[in-house]
Amino acid sequence: MSRHQYDLVQCMKQPGSRYGFLCQNCDGKCPICDSLVKPTTKVRICEECSYGHLGNRCILCGSNLVDNHSSVAYYCLECVLMEKDREGCPRIINVGSSF
Repeated sequence: MSRHQYDLVQCMKQPGSRYGFLCQNCDGKCPICDSLVKPTTKVRICEECSYGHLGNRCILCGSNLVDNHSSVAYYCLECVLMEKDREGCPRIINVGSSF
């Protein structure tokens, strides 16, 4: 998502111990490059993004998660090899402010 729309901002804080989840529409996408192939490493999000009203929302589009249709987010192999998975929390924080 961040590769195609440059006005979107990622959280980028230090990741914690909780995993990020994706909704049914975003299922299978890498949060860094939108790739749908070779999921490798689970996505960890920061403590602020994992609790409160953000805790049960998709990390890419911000839609509410349904328990049956949510899945853990994964980084693709290419982002792991280029160490983009170590940059910080990948949650998109300004989905609604795009012009």
